[in-house]
Amino acid sequence: MLFNQPEKYFFKKRQSINLNGALISLDHPVVMGILNVTPDSFFEESRYNTKKEILESAKRMIADGASILDLGAYSTRPGAADVSSQEEFDRLDEAMSTIRGAFPNFPISIDTFRSGVARKIIEKYGPCIINDISGGTLDPEMFRTVAQLKVPYILMHIQGTPENMQENPNYKDVFKETLHFLSERVAQLRTLGVADIILDPGFGFGKSMEHNYELLNRLDGFKILEAPILVGFSRKSMVYKPLNTCPQEALNGTTVLNTLSLLQGANILRVHDVKEAVEAVKLVEITKSTSKKS
Repeated sequence: MLFNQPEKYFFKKRQSINLNGALISLDHPVVMGILNVTPDSFFEESRYNTKKEILESAKRMIADGASILDLGAYSTRPGAADVSSQEEFDRLDEAMSTIRGAFPNFPISIDTFRSGVARKIIEKYGPCIINDISGGTLDPEMFRTVAQLKVPYILMHIQGTPENMQENPNYKDVFKETLHFLSERVAQLRTLGVADIILDPGFGFGKSMEHNYELLNRLDGFKILEAPILVGFSRKSMVYKPLNTCPQEALNGTTVLNTLSLLQGANILRVHDVKEAVEAVKLVEITKSTSKKS
């Protein structure tokens, strides 16, 4: 049940992310804006392929209240075309150059499962968050690379690979198995000296509709790992399929799930639509504040 113990979900340990000495406070939830520099991401309106489009999108998201921009150059939707490491780097390189020219110190997250791509971008442009959809399963050098670069790391759960993850996702207990995966890998990262770890249960990555909603209902259980929680529902099939719509019509449903996740203790909302997510955060925070006073 989501609401039988509201005070449970309104309590939150003070947390922050250290990005090259600059602290990103998570005392209140923050919003991460998705900026895809790919031609084939599942939500067509999130694709930005020219310098002008990239810069305008970054400006809009920052003006709307984003605290982090998440740059992705490799679509991980089922059936997406493979992209070479060099092409992925080239796409990210152009986007980073464009954004850093206008916003030299704004927090950036690099959405890649390739340690080599992450290293080249960070060595060229400075520290960024690494957002790895594979939780280190697709590149055995990723954890060591994160430790060496001393940057924050988003550890996501996935069952399978982007190519086969939705063919037949199967769990005895999706929450326990996801928690176990994250727990083991948090321990590995901390042994290597990685201090800033963010957890992502991986909604839509090797999960059925039922798996996704079970994880949402038990989201607060991941707090046992004492790390910030990121959620990414934005315009995914778990939103639009139950409503018989499509990604283009999934903004309202996305906002509903973002709100439920905030009540469960989510710290970061990864979204295509920053303004609406920021508004959800503000209203939930007002609700929390009012509850504490009563």
